Amino acid sequence: MKIGLVIYGDLETLTGGYLYDRMLVEFLRSRGDVVKIFSLPWRNYGRHLFDNLSQRLVRSVSEAQLDILIEDELNHPSLFRLNRRLKERVDCPIVSIVHHLRCSELRPAWQNRFYRLVESDYLAGVDGFVFNSVTTRSTVEGLIGNSKPSVVAFPGRDGVRPDVTRAAVERRALETGPLRILFVGSLISRKELHTLLAALARLPGDSWRLEVVGSPKTDPAYASRVLAEIERLGMREQVQLLGSLTGQELADCYSRNHLLAVPSSYEGFGIVYLEAMGFGLPALASTAGAAHEIITHDRDGFLVRPGDADAVARHVGELVSNREKIVRMGLAALDRYAAHPTWGEAAATIRNFLEEMVH
Repeated sequence: MKIGLVIYGDLETLTGGYLYDRMLVEFLRSRGDVVKIFSLPWRNYGRHLFDNLSQRLVRSVSEAQLDILIEDELNHPSLFRLNRRLKERVDCPIVSIVHHLRCSELRPAWQNRFYRLVESDYLAGVDGFVFNSVTTRSTVEGLIGNSKPSVVAFPGRDGVRPDVTRAAVERRALETGPLRILFVGSLISRKELHTLLAALARLPGDSWRLEVVGSPKTDPAYASRVLAEIERLGMREQVQLLGSLTGQELADCYSRNHLLAVPSSYEGFGIVYLEAMGFGLPALASTAGAAHEIITHDRDGFLVRPGDADAVARHVGELVSNREKIVRMGLAALDRYAAHPTWGEAAATIRNFLEEMVH
């Protein structure tokens, strides 16, 4: 197949959504498909809306003579009207990869009403969907119905390859000293690092340590707010900001910590939870979004309401005082990870769906 993929910026961007797209592209190319990337420049949301007036993408896609065009739904503000012109020029299906909807995120209702209008228009204008979770599929169907072809392909478990035994998980859990907590995610408000800090401030300072992995460049204002909060709460000695990490450095972080805590206000899936489980870490997430499709509360992790610092503190405190519970939950996390599909299996599911759309 000759396939196009529309994204913002660089496919190597370090987020879960870009990892999903990147793993799919690698798989398609390994199977002999030709994949052409159409990269749109990053702008703010309002400026993206004006991309719909551009002829450049329409020309580029029509000249590529594709069998199918894939669009990352993140690009919806640039495409919700432009796709109508595309369909006049190209004779191929348009499939959207939906990681999560912008209008599902926590923000003032009036803003989400606007985003919902734009996203609904975009979703109604494509021919099919690839969803990263059952929750994402249900959310989209709640907006536009379920009349379009679709497939759910969960992100794979093996993006970061763990090298940990059950015995090592048990030994790590029973080590003396502070509970070692890991946060992995961009420093943006939706990831709720501020809620985690507020929760940890309720616990004795000598009972925990926190490592934060994530880029401060996505939202510099929020990153500055986090730094100020760490200072205000007197946490400079307990919190270590490591910046963006990949590969072995990220694997080392998973290996040396006891708990992953990313209490996001919304996640369309949450690849980071699954990655952590592969290293025997229980994962703390929120009830909003699809984290419940990965985490079973009080078995292999915890689920709390968005913004509930008291609940986060309570569950972290449980593990501080009960290392045997870390053992049980860590081993359950390993079992949950082992039962999840690989990236190869997920990408094969998507490729079969794309072939059906083409034929």
